[in-house]
Amino acid sequence: MADYTLNDIKLLREKTGAGMLDIKKALTEAEGDIKKAIEIIRIKGLKGIAKREDRDASEGLVAAEIVESADKQVGYVVELNSETDFVAKSERFIALADKILKAVVAADVDSAEKALEAKTEDGTVQDSIALAAASMGEKIVLSRVKRIEGKAVTVYLHRTQKDLPPAIAALVATDDNAKSIAKTIAQHIAAYSPKFLSREQVPQDVLDDETRVAEETARAEGKPDKIIPNIVQGRLQGFYKETVLLDQPLAIDPKKSVQKFVEEVNGEVTDYIRIRVGN
Repeated sequence: MADYTLNDIKLLREKTGAGMLDIKKALTEAEGDIKKAIEIIRIKGLKGIAKREDRDASEGLVAAEIVESADKQVGYVVELNSETDFVAKSERFIALADKILKAVVAADVDSAEKALEAKTEDGTVQDSIALAAASMGEKIVLSRVKRIEGKAVTVYLHRTQKDLPPAIAALVATDDNAKSIAKTIAQHIAAYSPKFLSREQVPQDVLDDETRVAEETARAEGKPDKIIPNIVQGRLQGFYKETVLLDQPLAIDPKKSVQKFVEEVNGEVTDYIRIRVGN
């Protein structure tokens, strides 16, 4: 009989979340060595991930945290995916996301690739995911990690279904003047999904494509050449209102733009992030 106790079983279960039978098998194979048993369970998890690699992990959640410093705030957001919403709403999956988020904040990383190497009590974030995948029996993927900083950072997490964890995260960086309205702006970002902060951030090739399509459409509609430039400009204005945050009609008051809303408090929006699970 292997040299291990009930306390060893309890400890391994707390650390890995693996089933009782798997824990006993791992302890037996490891001859009671806790570290070796954890490694055995981890390897099993990695093998399971390999078998599930072609499965789709499009469910999941977003989690975010804001950290204060002397002269700014930093926001971090992670997207963790699973195969099913049943796993996504489980306490163990939510706890895993929180563990990953804490590791991301501690390591101050801004990408999923860097986050996988961040340290956790299991070794790394990658190790924590492997262990969780082994015990939950699903493919688990850390899809995105993003970082934002500014004088003030505000976060809004939105649930698309009441019984599931947040699926949309919106973080907005502002100056101090706009901090009081930042949550409203974050909610707007969650709902309206802007692609750019300002007109200046729209890439030139995107503008060129929009201009070309607008001109070709006008000609196909038989519009006179002399009015085509005005038509093109009008359609570009529509493009800005659809895709540029500051040009969009404010969600709670479409009669004014987000820019006008910010100007009313003499404020400034400096950056934003939006993530939706699976998109």
